[in-house]
Amino acid sequence: MSDLKEPAARPKNARFSSGPCAKIPNFSLDMLADAPLGRSHRAEAGKGKLKEAITLTAQILGVPQGYRVGIVPGSDTGAVEMAMWSMLGARPVEMLAWESFGEGWVIDVVKQLKLDATVRIASYGEIVDFTTVDFDKDVVFTWNGTTSGVCLPNGNAIPDTRQGLTICDATSAAFAMDLPWDKLDVVTFSWQKVLGGEGAHGILVLSPSAVERLESYKPEWPLPKIFRLTKGGKLIEGIFEGETINTPSMLAVEDYLVALKWAQSIGGLPAMVARARANAQVVHDFVAVHDWIENLAVDAATRSSTSVCLKFTDARILDSAAFAKAVTKRLEGKDVALDIGAYRDAPPGLRIWCGSTVEATDVAALMLWLAWAFEVEIAKLCA
Repeated sequence: MSDLKEPAARPKNARFSSGPCAKIPNFSLDMLADAPLGRSHRAEAGKGKLKEAITLTAQILGVPQGYRVGIVPGSDTGAVEMAMWSMLGARPVEMLAWESFGEGWVIDVVKQLKLDATVRIASYGEIVDFTTVDFDKDVVFTWNGTTSGVCLPNGNAIPDTRQGLTICDATSAAFAMDLPWDKLDVVTFSWQKVLGGEGAHGILVLSPSAVERLESYKPEWPLPKIFRLTKGGKLIEGIFEGETINTPSMLAVEDYLVALKWAQSIGGLPAMVARARANAQVVHDFVAVHDWIENLAVDAATRSSTSVCLKFTDARILDSAAFAKAVTKRLEGKDVALDIGAYRDAPPGLRIWCGSTVEATDVAALMLWLAWAFEVEIAKLCA
């Protein structure tokens, strides 16, 4: 083991966590100096910042005219729950899942809302067959499985003439993947994923069809105040103009604005998508020439470009969980990769964030260290 030489190159930023994710390149706290701290978020300064965040979000993502973009509490989880509790129950429901967060939405709809939903679940590494889904029902799904590294390649299977709503958790896809807005009625995501923002805030995007549902349907169950999107049968438009339901952190809002402006400065969504794809390709190329590791995603077309999930396949490894833990611990100990262990509910392995705030040179350096750590741990195992 002592003969295994450490790589010379090191990632400049060892943060490859899948959430909260790496901050934008060259980030410093000085960038947040313009945050209106100690001010009311309802004052002109606070509302102006919130409105600017909404406007930039819509512009960069290419959200169509007529859609509403709002800032909501509780991160992506809050946004998803708000949508499900406010809109489901008007029509039959199909719940689709291929990783732990999607399965969490299934549990909430079936056990909390107690809806008789059709549930379609695919194993880790696979994806639900969208051609079997009835889109005349309301359909809830994640776009990118953050804990499985499996994503929808496109929205082609979603019909334009659907009768139901599509409710899409896009938290590790927004700003890194092309989302077909005409196929999506509700889109949710959180700041701490692709743009590396700080936690506790979510974004809720509503199509005109989703707004019509909110204004024409009242659920049988009571809605907590934090979930209420309508008043007197009409959408609370203020939520989508910067008047948030509860008090936001203006420091976190400023951080999000800094990230949005960085995204604009590098070329907007096309550049963000390209950076994520290039980062992920570094990992995929590495996997292609090493027979001891594989992508968890079975079909190459569904491989995520943000949360890239890997599994060890060497026959000498008898305990995959222990081996993966040893590799991640060794890399963390060398300060070259932080927080890259697989999600606790996922198969043992690695999860490497490749979103656009990560640099491709850092991913390439990490691959050298991954090969080194593997050889060190295999040597220990076979000693």
